[in-house]
Amino acid sequence: MRWNRIAATTAALVLTTSFAYAETLTGTVSDSMCGKKHGMSGKSDADCTRACVKGGADYVLVVGDKIYTLKGDKTAIDKFAGESATVTGTTSGSTVTVASIKGAK
Repeated sequence: MRWNRIAATTAALVLTTSFAYAETLTGTVSDSMCGKKHGMSGKSDADCTRACVKGGADYVLVVGDKIYTLKGDKTAIDKFAGESATVTGTTSGSTVTVASIKGAK
């Protein structure tokens, strides 16, 4: 019985750590409504991103063909709206909980 509990605890720890891990990604900060392509004519990508987020969309990071939802300090993320940024955080599936964000080099 004791070994079953140890095995179950170990399995739970392995599963938990395999789904969320620290990662650094570089891409373009956008919004979940527009993704790669912004649709507001006459607006910059940054203005479009901010307008969509204000309307309820999430910030996202577009990395090649992948889109990651960004969770965290929206004020810090907003500074990079429409720009290239390097994000470090905990990744779980297609969501990144942002620990830090800075301009990409």
